[in-house]
Amino acid sequence: MYLGLDLGTSSVKALLIDDKQAAVGSASAELTVQRPHPGWSEQDPDSWIAATRAAVGSLAKTHAGELSRVCGIGLSGHMHGATAIDRDGKPIRPCILWNDTRSHVEAAALDSDPRFRKLTGNIVFPGFTAPKLKWMAEHEPENFARVVKVLLPKDYLRLWLCGEAISEMSDSAGTSWLDVGARAWSDELLEATGLERSQMPALVEGSERGGSLRAEVAAELGLPAGIPIAGGAGDNAASACGMGTIADGRAFASLGTSGVLFAANNRYLPNPDSAVHAFCHALPETWHQMGVILSATDSLNWLSGVTGTDPAHLTAQLGDSLAAPGSVLFLPYLSGERTPHNDASIRGSFVGLGHESDRAALTRAVAEGVAFAFRDSLEALAHAGTRLERVTAIGGGSRSHYWLEVLSTVLNLPVDIPESGDFGAAFGAARLGLMAAENAEPLDVCTPPETEQTIQPNRELSAAFEEAYGKYRALYPAIKGAMS
Repeated sequence: MYLGLDLGTSSVKALLIDDKQAAVGSASAELTVQRPHPGWSEQDPDSWIAATRAAVGSLAKTHAGELSRVCGIGLSGHMHGATAIDRDGKPIRPCILWNDTRSHVEAAALDSDPRFRKLTGNIVFPGFTAPKLKWMAEHEPENFARVVKVLLPKDYLRLWLCGEAISEMSDSAGTSWLDVGARAWSDELLEATGLERSQMPALVEGSERGGSLRAEVAAELGLPAGIPIAGGAGDNAASACGMGTIADGRAFASLGTSGVLFAANNRYLPNPDSAVHAFCHALPETWHQMGVILSATDSLNWLSGVTGTDPAHLTAQLGDSLAAPGSVLFLPYLSGERTPHNDASIRGSFVGLGHESDRAALTRAVAEGVAFAFRDSLEALAHAGTRLERVTAIGGGSRSHYWLEVLSTVLNLPVDIPESGDFGAAFGAARLGLMAAENAEPLDVCTPPETEQTIQPNRELSAAFEEAYGKYRALYPAIKGAMS
């Protein structure tokens, strides 16, 4: 048996698989996000441990025997979070999350230093880890002075599980401290934020051993003591391992809280001017590119809260057949945007509202606006040297057939729907745990799922969606000017 633990923004998921990679059982425990000020997004790191205890505890109620046979653990988690640790191994303050934009001034200052783009291959985005520590140094100097280690969220879980400060390449690539081509910490970049290498965790590859389970925690969770904990991966790289997206040119579109267009690469292909992320993959000698939008299903969840209607009911009201784009346009910049704008201050908009604009019209606009944002990422990937022939859809939004039809038509690409099963980050983490325990070859383990259905672009409506995308593209400069 192998256990995958995925620390998401809204929950911790525990997934148990057997040696044939069949899912044996899963459980999850919810998390909450605190937003004490506009643009801020935080979590209590100890709530991650409590949620992990709850998820594994729930799994133990029905699968205690299987848990006792676990041979390896893999970790996945939301990226970029700044978890500052003191000399006693305790969090100094709440973790500043990936979608927190408070450090936009510090990010711009670091990004103006040419060494950052040269060594990391990426823009220094406000959501990345380094500017958050720079913000701490300037706004919470007493906390910054206490920092002994800076850990990414999943690696704080690892600290509890094994007692060691260890990270891996895919997650660390999103800190703005990693030399992504060399797959090593950069002393130059650390010094630029007032830190040094001793404050960073040790680095391993995602499929390598990154610690062993402490006896005390093993006894509490019902797991064997001393089993290996894989290096693991950031959530998107873990999802790629779960989807088998590890070979050059394979890609997926994740319609989750955020939206990700992910392409695997067999070489390092940085192009920071396009606002595409170029990161290490979770496996040795592989990299990947990502276009990232900050509010994908989060946009639908926002509309759900405003209208008091369940998200699934909102999309169900759109029907089964794709319709031409509506008269209302939606820009999904509820918490700023990354690809392609790198703009932490921009906010979302509905444009074209009229007396006839009912709830269904707003829902259609949200679905189309998110798809147009994915198209922006597709164009940015092409500019960075990667052209895609098809994508596989994952994430909660992929349960909406209508939304996937919109996405396929807007991207002008076939969208594959995998056969039913769990192929997300927790599954990818479990696969990494298997590789670390058995020293297995990635290509033998990370196979893609069978395709249940392929959605083709609607050629009759392609021209209409292309025209609507042109209008969408024209709106950002207009609202940016109005808001500045």
